[in-house]
This record gives sequence, C-alpha cells and structure tokens, in this order.
Amino acid sequence: MTSHTSFLLIGTLAMQANTTKDTIRHYDEMGLLRSRKRQAGSRLYTEFHPECIERVEIIKSAQTNGFTLNEVKSYLNDCFDGSFDVDKQINIISEKLKQVTYQQINLTNAIKQLSARHAVLEQMKLNNMGILSKDEWERKLADQMANGDKPETKNWRR
Repeated sequence: MTSHTSFLLIGTLAMQANTTKDTIRHYDEMGLLRSRKRQAGSRLYTEFHPECIERVEIIKSAQTNGFTLNEVKSYLNDCFDGSFDVDKQINIISEKLKQVTYQQINLTNAIKQLSARHAVLEQMKLNNMGILSKDEWERKLADQMANGDKPETKNWRR
C-alpha cells in the first residue's frame, strides 16, 4: 500500500459501499479488505484502501450467487494480487453452478410438496372435513402431487 493513496475511514467506506460499519468490520476481520491502522492521539483508527469499495461490491454480488465469504476471499486475493487463474475460476464457478442447480431442484421439490399440502388442506376446509386418517392423507397428497397445478375435480366428501 502506498502512502500517497487517500485511505477511507470506516464510516465513509460503509456509506460509499452502501453497507454498515459492522459489515465492514466483519469483512476486515476475515481479511477480505485492505486496511491499515493509524494512531491518532490515544485512539487507533482503521483506514481502508479505496479499492475496498469495489471489494465490498464484489463480496455482495458473490454472496447473492451463493458463495461463502471464505470462497470470496480466495477470489479477491487472486484478483487484486495479480494471480488470477482463469482455469481455476472456471472450476470454481462450475462447482458452484452444480451446487446452486442442486439447491434449485430441492427448492422446486419443496414448493411442489408444500403446494400439494396446501391444496389438500384447502379442500379439507372447503368440504368441512375433519382429520383424515394417515392413509387418506397420503392418498390425497399423492393425488394432488400427481395432478400438480391442475384443479382438483374429485369430490372429496367422505
């Protein structure tokens, strides 16, 4: 870090990066940001390199895409230290894409199951049905899962 660079105090960085001081402190403690300590009287200030604004934006974007802070740290170090390896990044992105696709499949299945349960419960309410036996519940749930988004046409009255 050069001495002619104009460093930022935490409040300025937080404001310019549209985040909180606590977030900046956390990122700094994890080694995600470039900072230095400066003594001013009896106080010790942390000053941040101006590139930290871009670093915070990269961190937030990466988190939105499912990356952990530790994964982001490795990427940032490679980018800003000049050791960026395209093949390494392709492998990392490919692995993350597999993970996110798996999560998407799980979420899609959860949505289908919850929607089916919701539809069965709505039909029970509509038809003033009491508690179903386990077998009845499972059959109606299976029927609803098989029908998907199709409207229920069967008479559910016992």
